[in-house]
Amino acid sequence: MNKKTLSERDICTKFITPALEKAGWDKQLQILEEVSFTDGKIYVRGKLIARGSRKRADYILYYKPNIPIAIIEAKDNNHSVRSGIQQALEYAKILDIPCVFSSNGDGFLFHDRTATDENIETEITLDEFPTPEQLWQKYKKYKGIETPKAEIIAVQDYYFDGTNRKPRYYQQIAVNRTVEAIANGQNRILIVMATGTGKTYTAFQIIYRLWKSGTKKRILFLADRNALIDQTRRGDFKHFKEKMTVVKHRMVDKSFEIYLALYQGLSGNEEEKNIYKQFRPDFFDLIVVDECHRGSAREDSAWHEILTYFKSATHIGLTATPKETNEVSNIEYFGEPIYTYSLRQGIDDGFLAPYRVIRVTLNVDAEGWRPEKGKTDIYGNEIEDRIYNRKDFDKNLVIEERTDLVAQKLTEFLKGYDRFAKTIVFCVDIDHAERMRTAIARHNPDLVAGNYKYVMQITGDNDEGKRELDNFINPEEKYPVIATTSELMTTGVDAQTCKVIVLDSNIHSMTKFKQIIGRGTRINEEYDKLYFTILDFRNATDLFADPQFDGDPIRIKPATEETDLGSIVEEEEENTEPIIDIESGEEIDFNPPEIHYPEIEFPVKTANEPKEKVYVNGVDVSV
Repeated sequence: MNKKTLSERDICTKFITPALEKAGWDKQLQILEEVSFTDGKIYVRGKLIARGSRKRADYILYYKPNIPIAIIEAKDNNHSVRSGIQQALEYAKILDIPCVFSSNGDGFLFHDRTATDENIETEITLDEFPTPEQLWQKYKKYKGIETPKAEIIAVQDYYFDGTNRKPRYYQQIAVNRTVEAIANGQNRILIVMATGTGKTYTAFQIIYRLWKSGTKKRILFLADRNALIDQTRRGDFKHFKEKMTVVKHRMVDKSFEIYLALYQGLSGNEEEKNIYKQFRPDFFDLIVVDECHRGSAREDSAWHEILTYFKSATHIGLTATPKETNEVSNIEYFGEPIYTYSLRQGIDDGFLAPYRVIRVTLNVDAEGWRPEKGKTDIYGNEIEDRIYNRKDFDKNLVIEERTDLVAQKLTEFLKGYDRFAKTIVFCVDIDHAERMRTAIARHNPDLVAGNYKYVMQITGDNDEGKRELDNFINPEEKYPVIATTSELMTTGVDAQTCKVIVLDSNIHSMTKFKQIIGRGTRINEEYDKLYFTILDFRNATDLFADPQFDGDPIRIKPATEETDLGSIVEEEEENTEPIIDIESGEEIDFNPPEIHYPEIEFPVKTANEPKEKVYVNGVDVSV
């Protein structure tokens, strides 16, 4: 047989796979071939969409399901045995795998990431491929697993529900690193994962493995939103069945093993409301704080108070946006993240939706506005003589023409794009959201006449709007189409078909900015949601320049006075400049893609009442 005439697949079938089986690897349980571990980045030109190439490993070898310990890059026999090693090393770093191999069918080049001497790379024959136990010993060294007890915890099985659902590679890394760190005695752990990447599912697998191994017998899952608790109970955590309870109405039952609770429901300003003290300080073995950036890491915060009381337990913090200020530090409490999966990684891997930005600058925002002497507001009161700028508008001074122009430009964009694209308009406060709803309705009388729910105010004080929140986020419900909001929808709302985000609020916090961007990053191919558009009326996207931001837009298009927002997407489509795939290096061909998508999370945020403000009209506002 002339190996030089064989394809790469033939080399795998005739030489590499037999060598693995001869070394004791189980073909059904331990050897996975042609493993695609990303979905391929989504590329957008106008309304045209295409997927880039997926990252694909020729072989991944598992000690047990979801515990990968080796990777092999195969080449045909016209390449050297070493030619695949650099690609294999790149994938090994991404996948957190210590043992790396390249092969052309003649033998293997073995790169040992646990070695620190000249044995870091060695050439071995086909007959010398290591056994599963030999590579498991290297994996344990790589992970610092030194005791039999730690090993028992580290090999505990994942939960499988009998479906095809399995952890994505980054979820697998987060779960394995956390379980292994706890097995090695680490007691405070921070996991950072971008919104829409499945933090709750990751938390479930961590809790399940630690609980099932007997390492952590009583577990408390803390959140700060009822919707988060309800979603968690009905979703991934439902597999705990009768072992799980939700703490509510300040009633404590100590007969369960898994507890879900609002930290506000466990503590309070008065001592009798601190019902967590009805548990012994050593009652819980593990406490998981979801969205830990929102609860504040200050020493006087509710969850900090609870964690201090249960100080003997292991504490895990989950967040998309760790909060680091002079007053608050998640990292100071939990330590450096054990794993970070960023917005940029999610977009590059094709698990999160990319986005474009259209930055619309209004004249009163750019130049400021000063009332002429003696000008009065709509109630006849004289307006204070000073220059008002963007930070004033809709907070303490309302220019009605400005609100109207924002509604007009949004309508202009939707008429050229899709008038039924789910849209969230982020406003300064509840009053602003109320006025914006009216302005948008006036610019869309035909659709509002057809169904008044075309545009709705969804804020903390509006009961009817809050009732429509579930319909807005439900892909099967057509209405509401446009939601005006202030704070209620900034975090955790699972708007998986949201295609347009309008920023007409002054955003200075990177944490809040990332959370708002996260409202659009989920993908739903069935409903044609693969990317989203941000219309920025406040230059909030200046925060892209902040080094903390890690997920740049496809493009930023400034809107001038001449810009027709209705044709802006169509004009983008006419741009024939080649777009190159980051994975394959080839030009993107915009044909219908083949796609599948991530899990969802749904917390809810309340809003504050508006401050007293000045209302004014008769102001010339333009783009």
